[in-house]
Amino acid sequence: MTTTPREGNPHDAGADASSPHGGRPVRIGNVSGFYGDRLGAAREMLDGGPVDVLCGDYLAELTMLILAKAQAKDPDAGYAKTFLTQMRDVLADCVARGVKVVSNAGGLNPAGLAAAIDELGTGAQVAYVEGDDLRGSLEEVTPPVVGKPVSANAYLGGWGIAEALAAGADVVVTGRVTDASLVVGPAAWWHGWDRDAFDALAGAVVAGHVIECGPQATGGNYSFLDEITDRRYPGFPIAEVDADGSSVITKHPGTGGLVSVGTVTAQLLYEIATPAYLGPDCTTHFDTITLAQDGEHRVRISGVRGSAPPETLKVALNDAGGYRNAMTLVLTGLDIEAKAAFAEQMLFDVLGGRDRFAEVDVRLLRFDHPDAASNAEATAHLRITVKDPDPRVVGRAFSNATMELALGGYAGFHTTTPPSAESAFGVYRPAAVPRSAVTQTVVLSDGERRVVADPPTTSPSGSEASLLSSGDSNDAFLPRGEVGPTRRVPLGTVVGARSGDKGGNANIGVWARTDAAHAWLQDFLTPDRVRELLGAEVADLAIDVHPLPNLRAVNVVVHGILGDGVASSTRPDPQAKGLGEYLRSRLVDVPEALLGA
Repeated sequence: MTTTPREGNPHDAGADASSPHGGRPVRIGNVSGFYGDRLGAAREMLDGGPVDVLCGDYLAELTMLILAKAQAKDPDAGYAKTFLTQMRDVLADCVARGVKVVSNAGGLNPAGLAAAIDELGTGAQVAYVEGDDLRGSLEEVTPPVVGKPVSANAYLGGWGIAEALAAGADVVVTGRVTDASLVVGPAAWWHGWDRDAFDALAGAVVAGHVIECGPQATGGNYSFLDEITDRRYPGFPIAEVDADGSSVITKHPGTGGLVSVGTVTAQLLYEIATPAYLGPDCTTHFDTITLAQDGEHRVRISGVRGSAPPETLKVALNDAGGYRNAMTLVLTGLDIEAKAAFAEQMLFDVLGGRDRFAEVDVRLLRFDHPDAASNAEATAHLRITVKDPDPRVVGRAFSNATMELALGGYAGFHTTTPPSAESAFGVYRPAAVPRSAVTQTVVLSDGERRVVADPPTTSPSGSEASLLSSGDSNDAFLPRGEVGPTRRVPLGTVVGARSGDKGGNANIGVWARTDAAHAWLQDFLTPDRVRELLGAEVADLAIDVHPLPNLRAVNVVVHGILGDGVASSTRPDPQAKGLGEYLRSRLVDVPEALLGA
């Protein structure tokens, strides 16, 4: 397994101080974590201190559906327009300062975004990467595709980005690459890595995974609020990626938030599954990551091991699922459950029965308390959602019918919103495609097209076997001592959590701040315990718990809790963003020795 830069590359890690970069780390600053993130982040990152590359993540499974809807109305649309807004503000300065820009904001139309950037007149050399859009070639996707998805995208890696930068591009826009590829590509270009430098590439994947969601790595969405003493809006994160793939996560001086082992751990655990994290450029082994505080607002990531990537690429499919509508009825005071049953029965009598709809979801959400101190604290919500292929069935005909309960229903009837029209929803499906069925292509500013070679899908002889026998495995546990006396407290007293969606599954990363707490946690948080704590909603669902000893963490995957993905889910929290904090709120028996610590 080689991590030696190619001879003669101007960005060689082994180059002497007279080379353009002298082998120093590349500083990559994130300026967006999603489509709609802080517009001023690009200017703040560019002016806040030295950076070599601005990168921005604009895509998610839901975003691809949003862009597909926009493109259906206007064939020239299909990219993230907020990125173009940011470039109007900073691109001329980026060109003048030699700062590169890399983004997946191209979405379904990277060529269109590249043309729009050209029209800004900054003189920037703009390249784009294509080949991820499979809508015209679905034959080799598995499982077989039924129907005509509105979006179908393979997850590409970072080598197209690296190729474009090596050819002199100032700006590289892509379609659906993995979020981490926005760091992998620039790091591979800067240091001149070979395609089988799997350890270095895996280190860059980890750095990219940390900064891809912007301020979530610098104190945003962090469980231990008391640790964040600077309550200003968090500064966006920077990854300083070295020649061996190790990195330091930091932020510009004078910006808000916090960069600590805790904040980086939280983001590392976000939306992953098994410790062997499959990607298009390598397989990254998250159970080999080592974190250490490296100064104020600086966390060093080292020790990451990588192996060959799989022979297939992940594919995200979005189908047009039909139409939906929802109304929320407010129930107050006494007899909440009886009022809810009465309202549900009467509403569907008015509508002509539940069978009129393709799908019905009714949820009684209890916020009420006996003898409440205020009217608001005595209320519960009855949320009724209907779905159907026919928009007329779930449109105003449904929502207007709820108002017939206003004078003829239960005592205290009112709703949270007036009657509304239907809205379209999508259905997400994960799939896979052989690498041979996908051609990743870089289109340079002069129109030249370059096909990007795949990395090897077999590790160099013996390296993968060595990794798998190194003791870093899913079964690695710390020694456990006696539990001793316990006290019943919220689980979050001793652990943090970060949760989110992976298609129809929810991921909950849970970590401890001490070795003793971690030893207790990994013994305590079994699949059955998770099922008990999360309650009836997950009673019949498969649950995995993966230990990550190096991070003092476990990663929980709850299969199927989000149904067909965020666009289709009828949960009040469709992306499971609050599921980790709910888990932390549950009362459990914790050893008193941990509470004293």
